[in-house]
Amino acid sequence: MFKGVLKKMITEKSTPIRYFLDLESDFMIMNQFLDRSLKIIFDGSQCLNCNQSKPIYRQGYCQSCFFDIPAAGDWIMRPELSKAHLGVEDRDLDYEKKVQLQPHWVYLALSSHLKVGVTRKSQIPTRWIDQGAHQAVGILEVPNRYLAGVAEVSLKDHFSDKTNWRKMLQNDHEEIQWEDAINQAVAALPNDLKPYVIQDSKVLELQFPVLQYPQKVKSLNLEKENEFSGVLKGIKGQYLLFEDQTVYNIRSNEGTRVIIEIT
Repeated sequence: MFKGVLKKMITEKSTPIRYFLDLESDFMIMNQFLDRSLKIIFDGSQCLNCNQSKPIYRQGYCQSCFFDIPAAGDWIMRPELSKAHLGVEDRDLDYEKKVQLQPHWVYLALSSHLKVGVTRKSQIPTRWIDQGAHQAVGILEVPNRYLAGVAEVSLKDHFSDKTNWRKMLQNDHEEIQWEDAINQAVAALPNDLKPYVIQDSKVLELQFPVLQYPQKVKSLNLEKENEFSGVLKGIKGQYLLFEDQTVYNIRSNEGTRVIIEIT
């Protein structure tokens, strides 16, 4: 039996991707549990910041923490709002400088369809794995988050910035002519950002540990159901995929206290 507070799974690039679930005193190597029955029991909620047993509002935080801590600032989801390069504080300038003033990549990734995204260079390929991308490629590398956000905004006129998570989990994705897509992205960039284009960028292939993809997707609401049992058939993105078509998103349930039994 394992128990603890859910945080997004740790990943390791390999073939296939390796997944680990850190539950405080327990450390689960999730690939080992493929084809085995898991029972997941809801055991309450705990904010990842204040550690209090409060309802989770967003991103694993209670409502008061979400609107207070720098790790949940608007610039996280909208990098073009970053201001640390100007010395302007949002919630905590020291934190914001640490995160925003480092190399960032703007990339194209294929999960359900081709999408544009932004991440810190240090999070490659973790970000792509978390999105369930089969293939991905860096388009440009810039020195801060703000410039990455500006580039992403310009590319949103040509590429989606959302993933169809149901199609991603069903392994339903379009075929991409990568050379054409990269050339289109570079041409759409503002001229002052083109010096940051990554030359001869290579498309990365990712393989996920999935024995069976769901034909129909049923999302598990563990708090509502209280407990769930099923045979684990795969892991993709931050989702657990079960034999009965049920899927459970670990990332969106951060802060949930669980008890997990393996049989």
